Parts: sequence; C-alpha cells; structure tokens
Amino acid sequence: MNNVLLLQPEYCIDCRSCQLACSLKHEGTFRPSKSRIEVLTSPMKFSVPLTCLQCEEPACAAVCVVNALTKNAATGLVEYNAQKCIGCRMCVSACPFGNISYDRETKKVLKCDVCGGEPECATFCPTKAIEWVRADLETLSRKKVMSEKFEQIFRKEA
Repeated sequence: MNNVLLLQPEYCIDCRSCQLACSLKHEGTFRPSKSRIEVLTSPMKFSVPLTCLQCEEPACAAVCVVNALTKNAATGLVEYNAQKCIGCRMCVSACPFGNISYDRETKKVLKCDVCGGEPECATFCPTKAIEWVRADLETLSRKKVMSEKFEQIFRKEA
C-alpha cells in the first residue's frame, strides 16, 4: 500500500465536509446517508470520522460468499465489486468497526474505495482530521495507536 487514510479525531470539528464530498463524488448529490464515511459524535462532545480501515485480515471479505469484497495484495485495499454483491449484508454485520453500510435503494453496500487513490474526504477536510498520507513505518505506527484509542473510547461508551 502506498498511501493510507489517517484519521485524527482530535482535529475533527464535526463540519461533515467529508461526508458531503464523498456523497457528491460517488452519488452526484449531497446526501450524507450515501457517504462511505461517517462522523460519530460522542456524548463526551468529540467527533470521530470513521471509514473503512482497510484491515489486514478483513472480516467483511472473509464472510462474503460471492467474493464481492477482496483484499488487494498489491495495494493493501479491501476492494468492493458491486456487480458480484447479492446484498446479503453479511459484510455489514462482520465489520467490527461498523464501517460498511447498506443502501436500501440500490440493495448494495456502501464501502470506502478511497476514491480510486484520491480520497475526496481528505481533500475537503478543512482541519486535516482526515489525511491521505504515505504509508511509511511512522504513519502505520500512528494509525495503529489511533485504532487502539478508537477501540478504548468506544468500548467505554458501549
């Protein structure tokens, strides 16, 4: 993987520009419900941008009976093929982070594809809470620390 999305909730101001940019890119309309990214606002008054974390061993791909979700070894991305998808929603249930959603209109899932390598969410985030950065050891280490923080925070609130 050459680049990764680095999510830094401490910079998120809950403007939701990421959701609008994503829905416009993929659906041609400003509809956050059609976005592949979600912004969760905690009762503790902080916001967290969440999208597919491109897991090393993606649970979503493991449960997909038609191989509509696969891990690309060359890029490190979890790729989604809508033509193969049968809309069973097993991947939605399997994602431990809740980062795949189901579109009732199209009967397909909505999953981040990093906009083909130029993620709109990162481009339009005014505070750099979402960045598309080189996947070097330092960045991957920061991403791991942030993932562990997400897990701790959301386990406490659950």
